[in-house]
Amino acid sequence: MAEGIMKQLYGTSCYIQSVGVKTDLEIDGFAIAVCHEIGVELDRHRSRSFDEMEQWGDDLSSFDLVLALSPASQRRALELTRFYHLDVEYWPILDPTGLGESREARLASYRQTRDQIRQRLLDRFGPPTEES
Repeated sequence: MAEGIMKQLYGTSCYIQSVGVKTDLEIDGFAIAVCHEIGVELDRHRSRSFDEMEQWGDDLSSFDLVLALSPASQRRALELTRFYHLDVEYWPILDPTGLGESREARLASYRQTRDQIRQRLLDRFGPPTEES
């Protein structure tokens, strides 16, 4: 969600890559649904792990900032970046997976997460750019 929302807000004014601790090839359907509500398309998005990122040639030293949305991703990012001049920020965002018993309750949890991410991006990087 964070990558899609960031691209919607800031377009090509920055380079963003979504990475996780583990690989989940398929993006969560609830994430797709709630992002679609705000005009962010995640249908073709695929996440990859830190290990895959390095294997595919994305050098962590070419990034300026890692935004970690879970304690596990923060630990892994700090471990991988200890030799680089790279900032790691931890944003405690609600993990909606497994929350809610009904479809509507689950969607509400995902909306809350989506809105938290969007607000944190706006707080950190300011209003959307003109080119997005």
